[in-house]
Amino acid sequence: MNVILAVTKNCRHCLMLKKELERIGVNYTIHYFEEHPDLVEKVNIKHSPLIIADDEVVFNGMPSISALEKYFDNKKKNHVPPS
Repeated sequence: MNVILAVTKNCRHCLMLKKELERIGVNYTIHYFEEHPDLVEKVNIKHSPLIIADDEVVFNGMPSISALEKYFDNKKKNHVPPS
């Protein structure tokens, strides 16, 4: 699963979101809007944070912790590794 946390450098939710993703065992990379204008244009980013999983925007803005847990629990259960 490829997870991108797209944020601004001054995102006030970023620290908490990173801690929660780590707590629930989700590996991610951070892409700052300021350094990735191509990503901003591609997914039409308007809010920070934005969570992209496998090239799909799954959360636009700060999700609730329960919504984050539920989404990634389901994603992990249904993940089929490549052969």
